[in-house]
Amino acid sequence: MVRGPVALLTLVSVLAGCSSLPADGPTTRDVLEQSKPNGDETQQSRYEVVDVDDAAVSVLRRRPPDGFSAHFGDYRPSADLRIGVGDFVSVTIWEAGANGLFSAPLSTDRFSSGAKSSTVPEQAVGRDGEISVPYAGRINVKGLTTESVQLAIEKALEGKAIQPQVLVNGSGPISNTVTVTGEVASGARVPLTAKGDRILDVVAMAGGVRAPVNETLVRLSRGPTTVSVPMVRVVSNPRENVFMRPGDVLTLVRDPQAFLAYGAASASAKIAFEADSISLAEALAKVGGLQDYRADPAGVFVFRYEPPQIARALRPNSHLIRAGWVPVVYRLNLRDPAGIFLAQSFPIFNKDVLYISNAPFTEIQKIFQVFNTVAAPLSTGAGIASVAK
Repeated sequence: MVRGPVALLTLVSVLAGCSSLPADGPTTRDVLEQSKPNGDETQQSRYEVVDVDDAAVSVLRRRPPDGFSAHFGDYRPSADLRIGVGDFVSVTIWEAGANGLFSAPLSTDRFSSGAKSSTVPEQAVGRDGEISVPYAGRINVKGLTTESVQLAIEKALEGKAIQPQVLVNGSGPISNTVTVTGEVASGARVPLTAKGDRILDVVAMAGGVRAPVNETLVRLSRGPTTVSVPMVRVVSNPRENVFMRPGDVLTLVRDPQAFLAYGAASASAKIAFEADSISLAEALAKVGGLQDYRADPAGVFVFRYEPPQIARALRPNSHLIRAGWVPVVYRLNLRDPAGIFLAQSFPIFNKDVLYISNAPFTEIQKIFQVFNTVAAPLSTGAGIASVAK
């Protein structure tokens, strides 16, 4: 017969190697060892593990937050506005004398020489990029400035009109607009002006932001590129308040910057920054710190996808860099007092995952809880049997 102490040790040893024990995430050992498939050191990593030290913090300080200036980087206003398909154009033509194609005959009134101009009714630019001008025929205007169109019409009328002078006006500039939608007072297609308009100018023309500024995300789509930046950064950093370009789509989304907290934190939740940026130390304070009786101070992790240039600076030989954004797990060891200083300098980014693993002793407690659950009825049964004898 197996005695009580022997049975206890046997059950504990079995449960210690059992992966089905209740848990809310991997242990510190799991995170460190399982970056390789099945813990095999000969296999390629599934993610990179980086200790938070002075070198890592120095690299991350050079990592600029994702922004408009980094992707679009042109701080000049757009070039002269150009006419495009769908724009409405009117043409006024003057002549130097009377009795011309566009001027009226001399009046009998000795104080009047008659009208010397005529306006062609407003017309939309066709899909072929052309408009019609009497006696000048079809004039290509697509992609041209109004000054260039004026010169083209004057040249077409040479020898037909009397020293013609032309003025071209555009109204309803469909092609020189940006689309503003989302959390704005009045979503609209906003026309750009010749002086150049920045993001905040366009938002103001659309009636302003409906959601609180610190909870709003600005999403700018230009061609195949879409970039999202917190509104507070656009407001506070002039470099992010970039000039708009014709055809841009600006969407304001109510989506405050936040990180996710799991594991042995005092609060597991989605936590809003409530600021432009925060450090790891501030993130730990927001979740109430580590749970005294559960957390492993050496197992504070931040899960994040890093751009290739940052991953290359951290792990020059990583094979994951070839795939684009690299999954990186940062490990902070708070058993070392220097870790507290490092946490103050380590930046947290939007959508980061903060995970605090359980201490090894916590797993042993779970084993004994399982043992007590199983052993208590057996012990009670054994006591009843002994009394019955």
